[in-house]
Amino acid sequence: MDEYIIKTNNVSKKFKKTYAIKDLSMSVRKNSVYGLLGPNGAGKSTLLKMITGIIRPTSGEILFNNHSWTRKDLLDIGSLIESPPLYENLTAFENLKVRATLMGISTNRCHEVLQKMDLMDTKNKKTSDFSLGMKQRLGIALALLNNPQLLVLDEPTNGLDPFGIEELRKMIRTFAESGISVIISSHILSEVQQVADDIGIIYNGSLLYQDTIAANENLEQLFMDVVRKERES
Repeated sequence: MDEYIIKTNNVSKKFKKTYAIKDLSMSVRKNSVYGLLGPNGAGKSTLLKMITGIIRPTSGEILFNNHSWTRKDLLDIGSLIESPPLYENLTAFENLKVRATLMGISTNRCHEVLQKMDLMDTKNKKTSDFSLGMKQRLGIALALLNNPQLLVLDEPTNGLDPFGIEELRKMIRTFAESGISVIISSHILSEVQQVADDIGIIYNGSLLYQDTIAANENLEQLFMDVVRKERES
């Protein structure tokens, strides 16, 4: 049985004459948190959009559970890419119910994900009155509706205060412990170090480094060394 939930084999994405991603190969282990690190503009969001089917690769192959990725695999993938897709005039529960109805999912699942994301007390509150942290949690609740095997989170801590970041970090770890594989992208090294099992460092559309994080790893030094070497080559 293959130990990886996602593999990309020499994946590239070209916009006009420019490569946003070029010949990138990565592997994400099942039941783990994979931290995708890179500066703004490195290609993190483009890569995640290909994994979640928002855009198509120009070339290369994406494998999900050891078979070529198809749109049917979206049934087993949840994602929060950029801002949460919320109807601000609806309550938290109503937002979830709309998505659940479209996906043919029982409304009981709406209550389950509200509970998981600690939003039950505010389920009847309009999302226009939500803080940024609450909107992020509701966005993740939407991504969890289909009980995914893989959860993809693009810069999920953006705009959160320290308390919101700490809460989200704990939730991400519980996802992996409950059998959900998680990919989280970030340019904040300290946050990734506290939550990820494995990391990949992406720069100018290429994956420069991929490995398990050691308990005593100096991630900042590792990141700087890897990127500096690429810049000087």
